Amino acid sequence: MALYVSPGFSRAPDAHLRLALMFKARRHWAAAAAHLRRSRLAPQQDATFTRLELSFHAAHFLEARGLRKSARDSYERLLKEPHLSASLKADVCRQLGWLFHRCVSLGEPPARARAAIWCLQRAVAAEPDSGAGLYLLGRTFAAQGKVHDAFIAYRNSVEKSEGNADTWCSIGVLYQQQNQPMDALQAYICAVQLDKGHSAAWTNLGSLYESCQMPRDAFACYTNGGSAATATNAALRQRLAFLKAHLAHAPMPSVTGKRRQLPSIEEAWNLPISAEMSSRHKSAPPPYPGKREEPPPPPLTPQQLHTLQYLQRNDQALPPSQQALMQQLLTQYRLSQAARARAVTKSEGSGGSSSGETAESLAEDLLKRFADSQPDIKKEPVQEMSVPAASEAVLGGRQAVVKLEPLKSDPSRPRAFNIGMSSKQIFDACKDNPGPPTAWSVLGDGCAPPAPPAVPSPPLTAEQLAPPAPFVFVESKRDAFSPQLQDFCLKHPIAVVRGLTAALKLDLGLFSTKTLVEAWPEHAVEVRTQLMQSADENWDPSGRRRVWACASHRSHTTVRKYAQYQAGSFQESLRDERERPAGSNPGTLSDSDGRESGPVKRRKGQRMLRFGTNVDLSDEKKWRAQLTELQKLPAFARVASAANMLSHVGHVILGMNTVQLYMKVPGSRTPGHQENNNFCSININIGPGDCEWFGVPDAYWGGVNELCARHGLSYLHGSWWPDPEELRAHGVPVYRFTQRPGDLVWVNAGCVHWVQATGWCNNIAWNVGPLTARQYSLALERYEWNKLQSFKSIVPMVHLTWNLARNIRVSDARLHRAMRTCLMQTLRAAQGTLAAVKAKGVPIRFHGRAKGEASHYCGVCEREVWHALLVREHEKRHVVHCLACARRAAPDLAGFLCLEEHHVDELAQVYDAFTLHRPPPPPPPPAHPLAHVSAPD
Repeated sequence: MALYVSPGFSRAPDAHLRLALMFKARRHWAAAAAHLRRSRLAPQQDATFTRLELSFHAAHFLEARGLRKSARDSYERLLKEPHLSASLKADVCRQLGWLFHRCVSLGEPPARARAAIWCLQRAVAAEPDSGAGLYLLGRTFAAQGKVHDAFIAYRNSVEKSEGNADTWCSIGVLYQQQNQPMDALQAYICAVQLDKGHSAAWTNLGSLYESCQMPRDAFACYTNGGSAATATNAALRQRLAFLKAHLAHAPMPSVTGKRRQLPSIEEAWNLPISAEMSSRHKSAPPPYPGKREEPPPPPLTPQQLHTLQYLQRNDQALPPSQQALMQQLLTQYRLSQAARARAVTKSEGSGGSSSGETAESLAEDLLKRFADSQPDIKKEPVQEMSVPAASEAVLGGRQAVVKLEPLKSDPSRPRAFNIGMSSKQIFDACKDNPGPPTAWSVLGDGCAPPAPPAVPSPPLTAEQLAPPAPFVFVESKRDAFSPQLQDFCLKHPIAVVRGLTAALKLDLGLFSTKTLVEAWPEHAVEVRTQLMQSADENWDPSGRRRVWACASHRSHTTVRKYAQYQAGSFQESLRDERERPAGSNPGTLSDSDGRESGPVKRRKGQRMLRFGTNVDLSDEKKWRAQLTELQKLPAFARVASAANMLSHVGHVILGMNTVQLYMKVPGSRTPGHQENNNFCSININIGPGDCEWFGVPDAYWGGVNELCARHGLSYLHGSWWPDPEELRAHGVPVYRFTQRPGDLVWVNAGCVHWVQATGWCNNIAWNVGPLTARQYSLALERYEWNKLQSFKSIVPMVHLTWNLARNIRVSDARLHRAMRTCLMQTLRAAQGTLAAVKAKGVPIRFHGRAKGEASHYCGVCEREVWHALLVREHEKRHVVHCLACARRAAPDLAGFLCLEEHHVDELAQVYDAFTLHRPPPPPPPPAHPLAHVSAPD
């Protein structure tokens, strides 16, 4: 929200970094990479984190994403930096050492072991007071069989940070390997007492009890780790099932039985541990010279905080005594906040990690260290008011009397803008209020940022949650061009038009695989490798859990090669059909495969498939015959039409105002999504197979967004395949229907949909933008929500709006109001940007726009930049910046050049000419020819 309201505020780089870390933790790689890149493009004086610290986080991002060699190279480059701080050097060495230890692709085992030990020893030397490096060093020694060295490293780690459950768990492993079960038991007990959810310690403790013939205690330990510890561990699940079956028939343990080798888990939990471990666990770390800690100052009372806020708001007019008091309170506040941050960091660190692999969390420890820095309290100018010497009265124990005076009017308050203003009035108002608005929205001033809508109420019935798909049958060319067909499509969230292609005699064979291979066999095809599964189910790669995350691997091929794969897949299916015994289950995907089918049964037939997607048919020279054939469609469904907003963009947007083709085998999936900027879309099945569609009305997309968040997925950046039953249980209706060859599917504005092929087929698709207030408003709202989510809007709505204002006349009052607001806001922002640029002495040159020139986006934040382009050379190419990102890169805009795309007079003329068109009333119907003939007597 802070980045949306004010993308240029001083702490924006910190916000981007923290967003990157959060997205990285949730494995949303694209969003994490975007925010990390933006955080690194900020000037160093405005950022809490240095350039080297940001480089460390970038390297860890590569490691977390699985790009291990790139991460290693980045870490090694960091170690060569001459100004690397000791703490950051320790972090880098720890990460690099642990990377060498656990990544087999980085070389031969002996070389990796030597490199890991060398790096971890450097980490310990760089930060001797930290136990993290010693713990990892112990793990590395233990893996190499150097038991004595491992024990020494663990002992030293405990002395530095005795409250680390991971260290005690590793000590237990060493004791267990040395056949010292009692010592191992005590170490594991230390670990689980420090972190009751430490799954590795509980599992190892269960294994220890099993080795000592104590199955009941082993079962208790395995289950104490919680379901999260066992959900992904198949061997442990099998062991639990075996123990449960064994204990169900085993006799209860006898008191007079043979002596047990270990105490039970209940006894061990309450028994005092050995003196050596107890002294280590309970005693404080040794005091270090010069590190005696003073007691933290007390936090400010509410009255003191109130006083501090008053003083800061009026710091320019304070007498010396009150300025001294303000500094005293500010110092006390900062010290107490820093002490509180250290206490929180220590308490969080004492819990340890619930997993044995701690390397993934080491980068986040750097943030905790910076959290101890003294926070700044933002000073904001406010209206003038009387502040008596209330601070002394508060500190002296007397009741303060605050004199209240009426606020004076602020002459600098900006003039209000409205769509009734002419361009001259807007320019005059901009002169009175120089500089661009700190936050502006194409929706207008005072509009709240867009947010996902709540699921509408009242709740729907079971029948309403599974509505039938709207179908319309077209029997003739007259039906195809009737206004009622367009009205039918615009009235429903999603609709199937059957018979249209036959009525218009469209030659769909032009889009068949055979024709494509004959025309352009080497044309590029993007391929998505996916897991074949039923349309209403989605399993994780292990086939154990139902999930929403939809994984696919991206690659590229040619039309000819994919055609060979598509044909080979069909031949293989025929061969399997012939070889299958009569009456056996084919195991293929069909409509009858329901939720009751178990996952084990499906895993036997699971295999990977290749989906040919995003085949670009925009080249009119290559695909003239295909594109000409589509001109037979009615105007509202054509790729190019005066009634299609996207035809007014003025340049190509691949897949939106151009045709894309999809080449499919059974199981090919298009994951859940809304169309770019909520525009409508057209999809025609070329055949010969069918496709299965799912759709959710746009009013319920907030419910889908909420469920994506519950599943840990990003609605915009992620790839997800919803569970229809889970959606309905959440009150979200789901359409489900089959698209046959020749069927046209109309996806209305904002409809959430996902598609799976049930046969071998090709599809063609493109977007359209009906000239309606609803379509335009939904597109603008998504444009603003994309800004809020740091997601690029593929449709340049500002550029499109100005082109629409030039090209069309609007008679719809709602559409006119929305467009006029966007024109006013962008004209105002452009004038403010030019004024700010002139104030900094930046040269302004007229650039104009070439025919077909693509719209421009900021190279940093990826927001649309219109009219005033701030350009600077970067790596031998010119990069466009918005004003906010340009100011972050250079506060004085040094090195930038401003290019104007339009003449201001021309913009003013377009704005003033865009008025609500009121068509003349229709003429009265002609009189009947017999109307004037007198009736007979």
